[in-house]
Amino acid sequence: MACELFFLRIKPAELTYNQIRRIHVSNVAPIAIQGKDEQKAQAKSEAKPLRLKTFSIYRWNPDAPSEKPKMQDYTIDLNSCGPMVLDALIKIKNEVDPTLTFRRSCREGICGSCAMNIGGINTLACISKIDSSSSKSKIYPLPHMYVVKDLVPDMNNFYNQYRSIQPWLQRNKEPEPGTVQYLQSVKDRDKLDGLYECILCACCSTSCPSYWWNGDKYLGPAALMQAYRWIIDSRDEKTEDRLGRLKDPFSVYRCHTIMNCTRTCPKGLNPGRAIAEIKKLLGGIATKEKPGLQTDALLSQK
Repeated sequence: MACELFFLRIKPAELTYNQIRRIHVSNVAPIAIQGKDEQKAQAKSEAKPLRLKTFSIYRWNPDAPSEKPKMQDYTIDLNSCGPMVLDALIKIKNEVDPTLTFRRSCREGICGSCAMNIGGINTLACISKIDSSSSKSKIYPLPHMYVVKDLVPDMNNFYNQYRSIQPWLQRNKEPEPGTVQYLQSVKDRDKLDGLYECILCACCSTSCPSYWWNGDKYLGPAALMQAYRWIIDSRDEKTEDRLGRLKDPFSVYRCHTIMNCTRTCPKGLNPGRAIAEIKKLLGGIATKEKPGLQTDALLSQK
């Protein structure tokens, strides 16, 4: 009606572009708003059915030492959750129980912080897909380690063992840091593949029965694989010293080739093979090959 009165008072030739646009918008806007409301109502009527999933999570609070550890159930709707177990844990902590405690950082399978036992397998929560079946998903901290709280294990012993293998390049004669680089052939560099990718998540070590039984003396798959990484490096000159520190009944020889470590590694690495190679070097069955290049060639030119 307002539009008709407007045209009665003003001739079409006198209308400006903005006036015509305002008339058009004033008539279309109510229809658009009405359409959005109808779409929202239709979306609600066609909402997805709930996809409820129950997670049974290990809980223990050090502030209440008299209380025994327990499994606590949490049920969430997977429609409003990401696809990974870490997404579910974050959703539970943010929306259900803020006291739930776990480690996380990168969410990309790089840092190893969110290592835990999910469905009986040591893995990373950030790259472990949620089991869409109706059965409960059970989540525990890494097995056979002291628990700090809930899903957080005490990693002190693990890191101390890693420190004991001295995981850095060692030379007989060290130049001033940052002045020259050591050379390495392509073939020698290829020997490090499958070793340097380890993220020290401890999934392999905590899946090893030998590590469960002798965790205070046996270094475990993760530390030993990193030991081999430096033993085999063509630029490292302390091979004999490194092997000498492993010549005792426990550090290496508690490995019984059960191979749980290789089966559970979330990065697809093979710690069992690295340990076997160390045993061959210790037994004199194999020796470290000479470098393909003179590693200190650039240093000798100075």
